[in-house]
Amino acid sequence: MELLREFVRSLTQMPQSYVNVYMAFLRYAAPMLALVLLLRCAVPLLSFRREPEIWAWLCVRGGEKLPITHWENVIGRSKLSDIVISLSTVSRNHAVLTRYDDGSWTISDTASSGGVRVNGRKVSICALEPEDVISIGGLEMTLEPISRQQEQRLAQLRTKAASVWSSLGNVLLLSIFQFLIAVSYAMAGVEKTGTVLMGFAGIFLCQWVLLFFYCCIRRTSFEVETVAFFLCTMGMAVIAATVPEEAIKQLIAMILGVAVFLGAGWSLRDLERAKKIRYLAAIAGIGFLLITLVFGVTYNGARNWLRIGSLSIQPSELTKVCFVFVGASTMDRIMNKRNLILFIAYSALLCVCLAIMNDFGTALIFFCAFLIVAYLRSGSIGTIALAISSLVFAGVVAVRIAPHALRRFAIWRHIWEDTMDAGYQQTQALMCMASGGFFGLGPGKGWMKYLFASESDMVFATVTEEWGLVMAVLTVLAVVALALFALRSAAVSRSGFYTIGACTAAGILLIQVILNALGTVDIVPLTGVTFPFLSNGGSSMICTWGLLAFVKAADTRQNASFAVPLRRKRRDEDE
Repeated sequence: MELLREFVRSLTQMPQSYVNVYMAFLRYAAPMLALVLLLRCAVPLLSFRREPEIWAWLCVRGGEKLPITHWENVIGRSKLSDIVISLSTVSRNHAVLTRYDDGSWTISDTASSGGVRVNGRKVSICALEPEDVISIGGLEMTLEPISRQQEQRLAQLRTKAASVWSSLGNVLLLSIFQFLIAVSYAMAGVEKTGTVLMGFAGIFLCQWVLLFFYCCIRRTSFEVETVAFFLCTMGMAVIAATVPEEAIKQLIAMILGVAVFLGAGWSLRDLERAKKIRYLAAIAGIGFLLITLVFGVTYNGARNWLRIGSLSIQPSELTKVCFVFVGASTMDRIMNKRNLILFIAYSALLCVCLAIMNDFGTALIFFCAFLIVAYLRSGSIGTIALAISSLVFAGVVAVRIAPHALRRFAIWRHIWEDTMDAGYQQTQALMCMASGGFFGLGPGKGWMKYLFASESDMVFATVTEEWGLVMAVLTVLAVVALALFALRSAAVSRSGFYTIGACTAAGILLIQVILNALGTVDIVPLTGVTFPFLSNGGSSMICTWGLLAFVKAADTRQNASFAVPLRRKRRDEDE
């Protein structure tokens, strides 16, 4: 501790000429380091070879063999089905063929007109053996799963993740970036310098411990996590300039977020376990909101906060993770009308709670997430039902919009007409962003810190003013890269649970970025939504790390995700 104090003292007492040279160097070096770091992370995420994995074959009488490339496959006449059978006797979505973690298979009827028969017996759901004869719309076929040797070979042929050395290089580059930024705020003489440096040191330590843990469990891909830690670093920089006394609190929230990230990843590792946790998540998600309705306090017009002593939490943020668990249902349940109705009712109940709480920003995010799930679950009756419920969802939100939200809509695109009242915050933010230019004014030299919510709702403007437009755009592109990675992974994802979970989670992160960044510059109404990983707020930080687990779980590259079990060792292969 004494060594840290001595280091801080030496930085604060450095001659001003040296400080000026260092700050001038950092204005250009920091964006360049960030650009190189994001390129090193984004290129592997967006350029990996998306080869389909064949898990079994459907052998049709007559010699034709249809490949099964997912763990959940819709069989039907629709062109959107995974296995298309162009017969008039086959329904649009006739049946679902499902593989489980232990290698077993089942087939289930989706209330089709012709039904499903196995060995001549009509079934609603049935476990399959290799010799069983499946009849769908009069077409007979048998299932031929791949052998254990073929499965092991399939694991070997998957695209390899980044090497350990590549991940080490990325984290080393990020560490240099963090050190340079931490030193700059010490030189700038920000308040609570020791606390700020401990915040940066905590991020530094956390990322290296997590990387070491990955090496111990033989996982080499660290690009997704590196992007998240980069955004957390920029968030800590914002806190150093605006509310330095909250650096440790945000660091603790990040550590808890990483713990949630690992815990969610563990639950997603076993698909059957994830299905069971989904029901607990559904109860927890609505429970968080109901508790807030009863015991919550109003802040900025929305009753969405709980206070426990000096601690304030926003339970609706945690509900986002629960909602993704509920929405990421497996295909056999998606095609079940009863489960569709239950999901619609669950979404509507969340909508009602958020409407009563006047939490318009979160309600909008849930609505967008609901539409993503609706699209990914598309299929005749389900599409119609979800589309209708979407309209009801939007209607309830529109009717119950809080007065403060209405004022934000009223001032939208008219902020310069009322620069001293309703438009004050955004006009000041725009002027601060303009003063920052491409490379910023430098750490601690901005004026945004005097504005309300400069470290949360207006964080994009704070980054732009102090670090420049280039750095601010890079923070946006970092989240865009995660979203595109989730979208690319969906094409080869094994289970619909992982596909829907990853796309919905990434969609929530991207929607928050759009609402936060574009709301700040008055392109869309300002909704008070946080910027993932970047904004100050413990609940938001924990939530974003939890959502990141779904993106990570969809990664099927070899030795990439801890949610995907490693292939067996050589001695098991010989057996």
